[in-house]
Amino acid sequence: MPGRGIFVAQTTWSEVSARLRRGDWAVLPVGAECKQHGLHLPMNTDHLQAHWLAGALAAQQPVVVWPTVGYGHYPAFVDYPGSCSLTAATFSAMLVEILAGIRLAGAPGILILNTGISTIGPLRRAVRRCGAAPEIRLCNVYQGTHFRAAEATVSEQPRGGHADEIETSIMLKIAPDRVEMGKAQPCNGREISGRFNRWDPGAANYSPSGVYGDPTLASAAKGQRLLDAMLLDLLETLGVGGD
Repeated sequence: MPGRGIFVAQTTWSEVSARLRRGDWAVLPVGAECKQHGLHLPMNTDHLQAHWLAGALAAQQPVVVWPTVGYGHYPAFVDYPGSCSLTAATFSAMLVEILAGIRLAGAPGILILNTGISTIGPLRRAVRRCGAAPEIRLCNVYQGTHFRAAEATVSEQPRGGHADEIETSIMLKIAPDRVEMGKAQPCNGREISGRFNRWDPGAANYSPSGVYGDPTLASAAKGQRLLDAMLLDLLETLGVGGD
C-alpha cells in the first residue's frame, strides 16, 4: 500500500534516504536467531516474532525497518546446544554502533522493537549512551501494557515465561509450520529464574526440554489476541493509533 513502511534490506539506499527525509521513523527489531525454545519451537522463535511484528507495523505505518538483530544477551539458555549469548557489554556496544549508523542515515527517530527480556537492560543502556537527538524509543513487547492485559486474559498455565503457552500460541499464529506440538512438554512445577539447566533434576532451574510453562495449552486464537495487543503497544510507543 503506498505510503506504508519499507524494509531496508529489500530496497535501495535512495529510497531509504527519501523515506527518512520525509519524516518516516526507523524501526530496529531485536530477536534471537540462536536461542533454545524447547523441543517444539525453532531456535529463531524470537527472530520470527520480531520480523512478523515489524511487518505488521509496516503494513499500518510509514516506517523504515532495519534488519532484525539476531545476536544478543541471552545468558539463561547457554546450556542448550546452539544457543548463543553475547555479554551485556558487548551487546550494548554493538547496539550503540548500529543505532549510530541509523542516525547517520538521517532517521528522525528510532523505535527499537525488542522481543527479549534479558536484552532490556543492555538496550536501555545503549539508548542512554546515544543521547537525546534524534529520539530513540524502546518497546519491550513482552512487557507492554496491552500485552500484559491480554496475557492475563488468555493464560491458563500456573506459571511460565519461556517457550510456554504464550510464546507457543504466538508461534501457532505466525508460523504454524514451525511448531511441533507433538514434542511440546510442560515444565511448570517450580519457579524458574536465572540460568536454566538440563542436567540436574534437583536444581531449582532444572528444565530438561528448555521450557518454562505449559505449551500444551497453546492455541492460534490466543496467539492472535496476544499479537493484537503487542501491535497496540508498538503503535502507542510510536505515538500513533491503530488502523
